[in-house]
Amino acid sequence: MPAGHGLRSRTRDSFSRPFRKKGTIALTTYLRTYHIGDYVDIKVNGAVHKGMPHKFYHGRTGRVWNVTKRAIGVEVNKQVGNRIIRKRIHVRVEHVMPSRCTEEFRLRKVKNDQLKAEAKAKGVVISTKRQPEGPKPGFMVEGATLETVTPIPYDVVNDLKGGY
Repeated sequence: MPAGHGLRSRTRDSFSRPFRKKGTIALTTYLRTYHIGDYVDIKVNGAVHKGMPHKFYHGRTGRVWNVTKRAIGVEVNKQVGNRIIRKRIHVRVEHVMPSRCTEEFRLRKVKNDQLKAEAKAKGVVISTKRQPEGPKPGFMVEGATLETVTPIPYDVVNDLKGGY
């Protein structure tokens, strides 16, 4: 029989609960506070059928644009043909988790503020811009000996007899 094209087709593995994570859903899922503008990852929980997003949005990151009693409005980019559309969907809290996509940026911001404060105390002007790594420094190879390799002439007659 041909494969179906239903709403949850080909989601046997992607919607299944992970190993040793089956059973009751942790309370932190429900007690988390989301604010408008937060980045969230959409990760479908197969145990909860209500408020489940379409399989396309599974694993996508979006921004919160609305918060209701049990669900969160998430704005996700979707490529349709040659354009990218901002889709607004409502997803229940069980299928959403806070994203770590801005974590590195926030840590860098704190570190830069600290470096600027230290530089101001010393009276020095510093640049906190990220710089590319650049090429590796050169070095001299020492203790290497040269070995000249010459090819052995190929002899068809001796090869047929069984070698030299």
